[in-house]
This record gives sequence, structure tokens and C-alpha cells, in this order.
Amino acid sequence: MSRNLKDYAVITLKGMAMGAADVIPGVSGGTIAFISGIYEELITTISGVDVKLLTTWKEKGLNTMWKELNGNFILALFLGIGISVLSLLNLANYLLEEHPILVWAFFFGLVLASIWYIGSQIKNVKPLTFLVMIIAALIAYGITTLPPLGGTDNLFFLALAGSFAVCAMILPGISGAFILVLLGAYKTISEAVDEANYKIIAAVMTGAIVGLLTFSRILRWLFKNFQNLTLAGLTGFIAGSLIKIWPWKNVLQTRQLKDKIITVKDEPYLPSWSNEQDNVLFAVLLMLTGFFLIIILERIAKKQPFTSNATD
Repeated sequence: MSRNLKDYAVITLKGMAMGAADVIPGVSGGTIAFISGIYEELITTISGVDVKLLTTWKEKGLNTMWKELNGNFILALFLGIGISVLSLLNLANYLLEEHPILVWAFFFGLVLASIWYIGSQIKNVKPLTFLVMIIAALIAYGITTLPPLGGTDNLFFLALAGSFAVCAMILPGISGAFILVLLGAYKTISEAVDEANYKIIAAVMTGAIVGLLTFSRILRWLFKNFQNLTLAGLTGFIAGSLIKIWPWKNVLQTRQLKDKIITVKDEPYLPSWSNEQDNVLFAVLLMLTGFFLIIILERIAKKQPFTSNATD
């Protein structure tokens, strides 16, 4: 695919949107990748990373290897993700602390629209399609209700946690940070980064790389052979995890992670227009803003349709 500088600038902006979602615990950057039209290319590019690239580098040179890697795409995308994570992390933490209902309302509307968008890609709807959608929704909902595990310093477990977390990051629905909290690894990993504990960091990174390369290949195979069922599963998974970002929740259990307090268990409730603290009017307006933002982007974006010929 031939691209110019403007095209890569747009990809960087999409990466920034992914990064902005990833800094919000409970929102997956994979959801943003899907609704911005780069999800399939992202999965295909990641799944194409293997040792054969080293052979290409040796025999045909760095330029050929870089093209086979789709390096410009990856560089532009991760540049955008990095910019967002580094620049918005503190702002996101502040907004979640001071205006949590408004932040969650915006993302709730955004993710709700993404369910409609991904579901609209499904063709040849059959009973099995609905069954896969329901099962995926139940699995996602079940994950959001799991109690968090206790922390551990076991390197194998931390590598496994990194693997699961990175899979969640590229899977639309639940965020990788939320998976780390569930596994009880969030505190250990965050402390390791702050204290430059390279042994733990290396274990987590190894697990993340293995998980990313493995899971991306699985997703690529599923899209190629069972496109409709895969889309149905993704739609159900996002729908089932939607409760995690419902704006109005009573906090039932928290956990102190260094200088931060993380919510590990909460209970959703219906807001009251008469309760000023529920901020219903502004929350609904932001919810609608998030929803129609996706609809507008879907209308104006130039998205490549799925080209799989699979019949499922």
C-alpha cells in the first residue's frame, strides 16, 4: 500500500487516539483501532513479525526488511501511542479523580457506538452468529466481575500476566491495565518500572512479546477463516464489558497502589436527575458526544473493507 506523509500523519493521530484510550483503565486501545479502520492492518502487521525478517535483512537489505515489516505503519502508530501516553497520563488521572462520571460518560458513548459499528460489519447473520455474540458477551461480563488476585513476585506469573494484558490491549473491550489489576500484578509491575527492576521488567516484556505475536496470529487466522463469527465475538465482547465503564458506580472495594488508590470492585446504579452529584445532564451530553463522534468519524473516514472470502 502506497502512502504519503499525510497518510502517516493520520496514522499517528489514530495512534494518539489509541494511546488516549489506553491511559483510561477499562477502555481498550483495540476498540479505537477497530473503529478508526486500522485494526486488521495492525493485527496482520504484528502477526507478520518472525525470524524470517532477519533472513530478509541479511539477504536483501534493511529497506526490503522494513517494507516487509510494514515498518512505517508501525513506527507512525506507536509514535502516536507514545505521545498520548506520555502527555495525557497525568491529565487522565486528574480527570478521573476530579470528574469521573463525565469521563466515563464520554467513553461509554464512544464504546457504545463502536458496538454498533463493529456489529454493522457482520454479513450473512445466522443463529450461530448470535450464539457466538452471546457467549463472548457473557465471558467479558464474567471477567469484569472477577475478584482481584493477591500480588506476587513470581517471574513466570508476571510474564504470563504481561502476555494476558497485551492480548487485552489489542482485543477490543477490556483494557490491559484492568487485566493486570485482576491478576494482582499491577502494583508489582508499576513498582518495578519506578524502581528500574530490570528482572521483573524483562519478564513482563518477554511475556508481552510472546503473547502479542501469538495472539495476533490467532486473530489473523480467525479473520481470514471465520470473519463473521470473529466480528460477532468482538461485538459481544465489547458489549459484555460495557458495564465496566458505566459512569455511575458505587465503590465497594479499593486497593492502595503506592500513591494511588485503585478501584477493584464497584456496583453500578441508575442516576437521579435530582442528585447534583450524579451530574446527569452533562454526563448525557458527553455520552451523546462520544456516540456521535464515532458515527461522524465512520462517515468521513476512508476505511478499507474486510477482504476475507471466508464463509462461516
